[in-house]
Amino acid sequence: MESDKTKKFTAILLDKRFVVSLFITIALITGVKQYIRGSYNNYKIFKYTFQHSLEEKPLYEEYPSEYRDSNHYGPAFALVIAPFALLPDAFGTSLWNIANVLILCMGFYSLPLPLRTRSIIALLCAHEALVALLSFQFNVGLTGLIMLSFSYIISRNETKSAFSIALGSLIKLYGIVGLAFFFFSRNKVKFIISGLISVFVLLILPVFISSPEYVIRSYSDWYISLTEKNMHNVSLTSMQDISFMGIVRRVMQDASIPNLPFLAGGLVLFLLPYTRISQYQFTSFRLMLLASVLIFTVIFSSGSESPTYIIAFAGVSIWFMTQPSQKNKGILSLFLFAFLLTSMSPSDLFPKFIRNEYIRPYSLKALPCVLIWFTIIFQMLITDFKNYKNYAAG
Repeated sequence: MESDKTKKFTAILLDKRFVVSLFITIALITGVKQYIRGSYNNYKIFKYTFQHSLEEKPLYEEYPSEYRDSNHYGPAFALVIAPFALLPDAFGTSLWNIANVLILCMGFYSLPLPLRTRSIIALLCAHEALVALLSFQFNVGLTGLIMLSFSYIISRNETKSAFSIALGSLIKLYGIVGLAFFFFSRNKVKFIISGLISVFVLLILPVFISSPEYVIRSYSDWYISLTEKNMHNVSLTSMQDISFMGIVRRVMQDASIPNLPFLAGGLVLFLLPYTRISQYQFTSFRLMLLASVLIFTVIFSSGSESPTYIIAFAGVSIWFMTQPSQKNKGILSLFLFAFLLTSMSPSDLFPKFIRNEYIRPYSLKALPCVLIWFTIIFQMLITDFKNYKNYAAG
């Protein structure tokens, strides 16, 4: 009888409707909570991107009377945030979070995996999503867009894949990593043409709420703002640089250590699995590449902060759930290490002293993801995925 109850509970827990409802509930609660507390500065930055575009004000200057910090999203973002910006903040904040989790869930449930496995991956990422939603981060939706760009290519829908990549890239540059799936496309010409059209349309759309001169100037300003932001990120005290390079810089207490050697070495390793062309046909290999892309995007970016890790942890969860056995001690230990140190470190599970004195100052949130990414590269280089027996085998 107990076994039947357990099975029934598990069935409910892994039901797609329950999982999506859970994410919507988290989005709603975080939106309402942060609005009541008056802690929604990021949302204000987003909202005023639309307002400033209408008024043709510089998008990347600071406006202390409206919000703290400055905007770092592309001009096209003004149109994405517009439906929410037109609403009172009490509604816009929560609806923005809900829209992001819906895109995220679309990404999870688009993956070429059994429904049960997709639900588990989503649930494993729930806490990391919560962390990002508390800051109203677009990283939640961006994670979904990256997964959708992968799944659309696998399902031979190149147009939707190209649009997902273009949209993500013109809002936040991380989205461009979707191009990593190009070689899985069966119709590369269609993918390229669709991508060019999508970029062109998204580039000119902001003109309809401003002017061509303003949009051109805004893209130039965006480049400058990202360059300046990168210089600020590499300091030893910023909330960013939770990356592979950040670990080294902060352990060595040397902010002058450059990104380039890490990026060059990381890119070489990232590209090595592409030499195994005979493995492209296997779903397991493709999913491992997706996991690699999601993690690589974050651990090799000096702009990575705690809420960015919804992207990386989605990769960690996909990697874990596509292993031949989750009971393998090495695999399980790596995943539990990531779940505890990466996903749960911002929570009260870790004493504030440990968070403030060790985890944040040394960018340790990135460490498990770095180890798992190297493991993924190793597995992709030595495994014959034809005989890879797991949920994704094919």
